[in-house]
Amino acid sequence: MAREHRIQPASTPPRRRPHPTVHHDIRLLIGTDSNPVALVGSDNRGFDGGKLINGRKRHVVVDTLGLLLGVIVTAADTGDRAAAQVLLEQVADAHHRLTLVWADGGYTGSLVEHCLAALALVRAIVKRSDDMRGFVVSSPT
Repeated sequence: MAREHRIQPASTPPRRRPHPTVHHDIRLLIGTDSNPVALVGSDNRGFDGGKLINGRKRHVVVDTLGLLLGVIVTAADTGDRAAAQVLLEQVADAHHRLTLVWADGGYTGSLVEHCLAALALVRAIVKRSDDMRGFVVSSPT
């Protein structure tokens, strides 16, 4: 009678980081700092009491396909309108054919006039109904 042999898959060893001195030598060889340090100061972090966000806020401009046109990261205590003004100026400079911007209700006020006068952008505010929760894709009415 023939015995049945099962082939066991070879176990792969866990992936390890190179030895610290090898890692150091590789970083020097490719021309990067051998001891990288990422400093995050308290000046670029904040607290937004209205949205209850601690840290940073991201302001993003995308086209109708969802492709990224511009992004800016600010401390959470920076106002949405001030960040949007800087971001929209950068996006308008880079994308000259941009004429219409849809935004939510947080980007109202004097920013509307600034967009029209200084950047020649028409802004349409997309209102959100009170019974919506979370992120919902909608079009301006």
